[in-house]
Amino acid sequence: MNEIDVNLKMAARERDVVLADIRGRLAPLPGSVSFGQPISHRLDHLLSGVQAQLVVKISGVDLDNLRSLAAQAEQLLAGTPGLVDLRVERQVRAPEIHVRVDEDAARFYGITPARVAERVDLLSGGEQVAEVIDGLRRYAVTIRLPEETRSLAGLRDIPVDTPRGSVPLGNLASVAEADGPNTIQREDGRRRIVISGNIEGAGADRVVAEMERRLAALPLPTGYGLRIEGQFRAQQEAAQRIAGLSLVSLTLIFLVLYTRYRSAALALIVMGNVPLALVGSVIALWLTGLDLSIAAMVGFITLTGITARNGILKISHTLNLVLRDGLPFDRATIRRACLERMTPVLMTAVSAGIALVPLMIGGDQPGKEILHPVAVTIFGGLLTATLLDAVVTPTLLERFGAPAIERLRAARADAVGAQEAY
Repeated sequence: MNEIDVNLKMAARERDVVLADIRGRLAPLPGSVSFGQPISHRLDHLLSGVQAQLVVKISGVDLDNLRSLAAQAEQLLAGTPGLVDLRVERQVRAPEIHVRVDEDAARFYGITPARVAERVDLLSGGEQVAEVIDGLRRYAVTIRLPEETRSLAGLRDIPVDTPRGSVPLGNLASVAEADGPNTIQREDGRRRIVISGNIEGAGADRVVAEMERRLAALPLPTGYGLRIEGQFRAQQEAAQRIAGLSLVSLTLIFLVLYTRYRSAALALIVMGNVPLALVGSVIALWLTGLDLSIAAMVGFITLTGITARNGILKISHTLNLVLRDGLPFDRATIRRACLERMTPVLMTAVSAGIALVPLMIGGDQPGKEILHPVAVTIFGGLLTATLLDAVVTPTLLERFGAPAIERLRAARADAVGAQEAY
């Protein structure tokens, strides 16, 4: 099977199926595997410092306790619905050689501990003394002890210059094998270890709620802390921000409508289309299996302006028929106004719906992660708002619009009379 056949075979399957297949094949390998994409990895790293969608950070003092707590947390989180690629940050103990300077011996030979440490670092780590340039390439020339001398036995015999002459390092310091952490990660001035994972096939809110429930059983000693970070934190902050902006938008829409009609009743009748649109959006998200995301909320806000426009068309035309043409405000006039404005309303809804169809098809394809929920939200809202608006807006206008229209008729008559008198 050539490369083209392999690509076509993979393209015929959904992304979730391919990832599940890869996870199953790599499961026998030791260690842990994480899946993602370059852009998402960069975003995750900016949000939490780790290339994963969800991150559990345990902070404390002792690294051994942190590793033990991380192992317990991993066991608690294993099997969480929707949580995949679970892994603990690799913080293990690696072999080291510890050199501890004997201050009394150093004082006897007339050398400071810092000078001894500098000498050991120079001989074992090396020092760059020159640089060789070969065309466009540069090579550093470093002088240091050979490999066999940088072993445990060799370090004891390396000479250290002192005011009393050259002395073996073993006379000035203890050299012993030990182990230490391969890496120490800190955050907010405290040591920390990370348990990371990704979300697959579930909403972030549900996964995080389940994680918090399970991690509540983790015994944290005094001085140790735990917190969950990742994309969902940014989503929560964005959701709160969008909720605030939505209230501002609805308030501004009401003020604009009130300025136009000089009536709170007519403004609220126009805004009555908004709940009708939200009903369709929620149903569309449920039918497609999408969760309420930031993209869907953006679709709600966009839908608010579109649906308000439909009510404005019908109510404004009704006012024109009553105030300018002198028709009575009754059911026949309202029906005529709605029928005459049905064409522009349907044209707007149909054209917008057709434009959204390409974004609604193949929502799991790369590049549609953001626009697909927006398209589904707007399409479902347009469908129910257009259908229900044909019944709800005329009914509300007939039931609650008479007092406002009578005030507008009286104000118009007064204005015309004043103009004629002038």
